[in-house]
Amino acid sequence: MLQEFLLKNRALFHLMIISLLVSNVLVGQESLTADKKINKEVGKLLKDKSIKTAFEFIDEIENETERDLITLTEIPAPPFMEADRAEAFKNMFVKAGLVNVSIDEVGNVIGIRKGTEGGKVVVLDAHLDTVFPEGTDVKVVKKGDTIFAPGIGDDTRGLSMLLAIFKAMKKANIKTKADVWFVGTVGEEGIGDLRGVKHLFKDGAPKIDSWISIDGGAIGRVNNAGLGSVRYKALFTGKGGHSWGAFGLANPHHALGFAIKEFTENAKAFTDKGAKTSFNIGRMGGGTSVNSIPFESWMEVDMRSVDSGRLKEVEAIFKQSMQTALEEYNNTGVDNKISLELIKIGDRPSGELSLDTPLVQRAISATNLFGYEPSLTRGSTNGNIPISLGVPAITIGRGGIGGGAHSLHEWWLNENGAEAIKLAMLLTVIEAGLHK
Repeated sequence: MLQEFLLKNRALFHLMIISLLVSNVLVGQESLTADKKINKEVGKLLKDKSIKTAFEFIDEIENETERDLITLTEIPAPPFMEADRAEAFKNMFVKAGLVNVSIDEVGNVIGIRKGTEGGKVVVLDAHLDTVFPEGTDVKVVKKGDTIFAPGIGDDTRGLSMLLAIFKAMKKANIKTKADVWFVGTVGEEGIGDLRGVKHLFKDGAPKIDSWISIDGGAIGRVNNAGLGSVRYKALFTGKGGHSWGAFGLANPHHALGFAIKEFTENAKAFTDKGAKTSFNIGRMGGGTSVNSIPFESWMEVDMRSVDSGRLKEVEAIFKQSMQTALEEYNNTGVDNKISLELIKIGDRPSGELSLDTPLVQRAISATNLFGYEPSLTRGSTNGNIPISLGVPAITIGRGGIGGGAHSLHEWWLNENGAEAIKLAMLLTVIEAGLHK
């Protein structure tokens, strides 16, 4: 397997990365640099005694951080079933010395470290949920210095980083002017539809001024743009009956076949041109047995685009395709009719922060000063919500080396993983303002 090859040939892996970076320079890609004033601000903070103390402590507790990672990974957190992990995460913060920790109405864990001035809230976030269904074996297996388990990197590593950052700030007695919220969110994956972060930004909720998410990816990732998506469940229903005795009765599965063909042909013609837009039929279901005409057939469809206008267009194509296919199938001479219900199960807004946004600039500067290459990315993360609302928000990588995300063979290797923790802490302190 690829990850096994890379683990056994780490030097070759690093050479490959260096080669890619060099090739990027050769084709004319310029390195990202921050404003001189921002660089001075970040450089000054890096020299602060309390920051250095916190960094040293992060190195000292690496084994403890790994134990936290393993403990949390082995607590299942399927979509909509994050409660056990949330309770454990809350208790870990309490044990570490954070006084104000709670679980809100939707299941988010919120630990508040009060600032000296207040009036501003900076959130450091990682998500609690994984993509894996109930019953998945999440036991961690360690082979050499690599750990394997579903969800080990996405995003349980992020949760363990939040704990390490709080512990380091407490140990170094770092005080910030703004309040810092350490948040474990629910519903980031799949049909969770960002329900955790949406709840935190609902009308009437306490104002959040800056948002920093830790999610997948290597150190250097600066996700400043939200990739918009809409998701639907298309549900075809009929009477159902015996495959022989009721032969000729309208069959929802057959209607679904018409719908898939109609949509994929129309959507492909649209996505072949213009700004990148995608579509995917991710799940299908229905039926009771091989010798029964099903009473229902369904599919779940994901559509994404870098452009909000094109996202609306492909959504319209989907809706029209479903209706056209339904009518075509019902007109084939079948007995009775199939009915259709379209259920929206996901709506993630798009948006993009300017390169000049102070939080983005600070992330670029800090990444460069840590000796890594920053890259601006676009993704579908918790950051979509604040970005779409104009709130400064970025998603940064968890660091280390990993692979197999969203698979049963997910793995993570602590290759300079502490550097990602330090970077995340530094960005949080800069954004919240260091109180001297």
